[in-house]
Amino acid sequence: MSEFTAADSAHMARALKLAGQGRYTTHPNPMVGCVLVRDGAVIGEGFHVRAGDAHAEVNALKAAGDARGATAYVTLEPCAHHGRTPPCSQALIDAGVARVVFALPDPNPSVDGKGAERLAAAGIDVRPGLMQAGARAQNRAYLMRVERGRPFVRLKLAASLDGATAMASGESQWITGKAARRDVQRLRAESSAVLTGVGTVLADDPSLNVRAAEFDTGGRQPTRVVIDSSLKTPANARLFELPGEVVVFCADDARRDLLAARGADVIALPGDDSRVDLAAALAELGRREINQLLVEAGPRLAGSLLEADYVDELVIYQSPHIMGSQTRRMLDLPGWQRLADRRPLDISDIRRVGRDIRVTARPARED
Repeated sequence: MSEFTAADSAHMARALKLAGQGRYTTHPNPMVGCVLVRDGAVIGEGFHVRAGDAHAEVNALKAAGDARGATAYVTLEPCAHHGRTPPCSQALIDAGVARVVFALPDPNPSVDGKGAERLAAAGIDVRPGLMQAGARAQNRAYLMRVERGRPFVRLKLAASLDGATAMASGESQWITGKAARRDVQRLRAESSAVLTGVGTVLADDPSLNVRAAEFDTGGRQPTRVVIDSSLKTPANARLFELPGEVVVFCADDARRDLLAARGADVIALPGDDSRVDLAAALAELGRREINQLLVEAGPRLAGSLLEADYVDELVIYQSPHIMGSQTRRMLDLPGWQRLADRRPLDISDIRRVGRDIRVTARPARED
């Protein structure tokens, strides 16, 4: 029999819903929600809005006013360290809560069990593990960075029903409809950074920013990242005209000063065949606290990331038209010659977005 009741589950489900309200703004922190309950009644709720602001527990305690004897339902283990804000575990202790139920232990080395230990040492009844799978899914990008040292990589692709992303001439605007393009704005708003290749910069001069007001990032723009082995990115590219950080990874930094003068952080990470070392680039983004990386790139870079098994999720928009054989494909994978080379996918969602179809899938892996 579970140690948790139906009421416990209902309160944690509410805390998870609250946590989701910070999906566009908490970077680089995880999403966290908190519900305070006493005598069966909710007395306070809160969620973490942005780094540097109060955490979910503190916001819930403030809403409650008096939380003595209450149970706190928190989606992530309360922190035990002084970071941008004081430790939440101490705030709960000082408030006199009697019980803390949290969904997911925080693997961050600054926490990693220390919060639970501090609460228990103060005589609080600590119960971890309620709805852990849901909490882990909600913060999968944060957990990827903390546990594996690199961002969660989401690859966005847009194609016709027969798999074309552009005509042979390079003409590609617009394959998908307005609703799908608006949905991409949501993906950008959820992301810590957006990555593309120099080929896309040269062909499309993209902005890679969040422009839809409905996805309120609190003024935050995702870091714009370019993979550009030979530093061919023009100094007058639109990327440099917009607010926000620009990072350019290269293999040959002979033109570093030109792009640095435009505000770019140019980082040389040479790999094989005079190309950027993608593993090193992802590790560097992890060090920069990039949780979720959205890739909007051409077929070569997209194919390289998929072939190296760096893609954690694919979001594919398919438009209901046929573009024919004189076209460019979604992925460039010249080394795949046999049926055995194919990569299986686990499809998690298929839905209509306007007139288009959005398929969300993950590479099938043995965990």
